[in-house]
Amino acid sequence: MSAKFEVVKGFYAATQTGDGPAILALLHPEFEARTAPGMPCDAGGAFHGPIAAMTGIWGPVARDFDTAPYDETWQETTDGTVVVTGHYRGAARATGREYEAEFVHLWQVDDDGRITRLHQYTDTARWHAALDA
Repeated sequence: MSAKFEVVKGFYAATQTGDGPAILALLHPEFEARTAPGMPCDAGGAFHGPIAAMTGIWGPVARDFDTAPYDETWQETTDGTVVVTGHYRGAARATGREYEAEFVHLWQVDDDGRITRLHQYTDTARWHAALDA
C-alpha cells in the first residue's frame, strides 16, 4: 500500500472515532477542501485551511449527524491523486433517521505526508432526507 494511502486511511480512522486532533495533524496548513454543493449544515463549498474545514464542514456535520465515511475502493491516478469511493453511514441527531450516502473523495497528499486537498462528491439528497421529520 502506498504511503499516500496510509495517510488517507489515517483520516478515515480519525473521522470514524471522532478524533479532531488527529484529523488536524494530518492536514497541511494550506489544506483546501471542496465539498458537494447542497450539503446540509451549510457544509457545502470551498474551505481554505484546517480550521476553516473543521468549523465549516466537520463541526457542523458532527453537530447534526452521528456519521462517518467508510471507505470501500481505492485507486491512485497518474498525477498522484488518491481516489476513494465508499459510503457515509449514520443518523441525523434531530430525527434519529438513519441514512447511507455514496461518496467519491479525491485526495492530494504532499511528500511530507500531509493532506493538501480534498474534493468530495456525495448524494446530498440522502443527507437531507435523514434530517426531514
